[in-house]
Amino acid sequence: MNSIQNPARGSETSGSEDFNVGDKDAVVIVDHGSRRQESNLVLNDFVEMFRARTGYKIVEPAHMELAEPTIKDAFGKCVQQGASRVIVSPYFLSPGRHWKQDIPALAAEASKELSNIPYIVTAPLGLHELMVDIMNDRIKYCLQHAAGNVDECTVCAGTGKCRLYS
Repeated sequence: MNSIQNPARGSETSGSEDFNVGDKDAVVIVDHGSRRQESNLVLNDFVEMFRARTGYKIVEPAHMELAEPTIKDAFGKCVQQGASRVIVSPYFLSPGRHWKQDIPALAAEASKELSNIPYIVTAPLGLHELMVDIMNDRIKYCLQHAAGNVDECTVCAGTGKCRLYS
């Protein structure tokens, strides 16, 4: 019996080993991409955290547009590392046009150029109960910083943005 739950409610785990990421699978984590290099580097940091925490062997970053590596570049790196299936996971909050059209089209093009390697585009982060915990944690931390009790978080460090305005 599968225990897959509604993604809006929480964990989407399955009771079957067939649905786990294996050694010949690759994960491409794709964000929008930015003209600001600092923004693009955040994805690299997230990919490193994801790889370390999950233990997946092949994980590559990609930007949908405006920056490199592209989805096609990431697919190629995955295949070079021995991937036989690619899981494209959007680092997006909402299921908008990029998730519905652009990312699947770019993934299809990359797959076609790489001997039709199988791929799937997963749901964006969106409505997941853990997002509530993440937001609540960020709110509490920023309020602690504004009160002078903790240093700035790495996102706000040096920006002067994490303060009370009046």
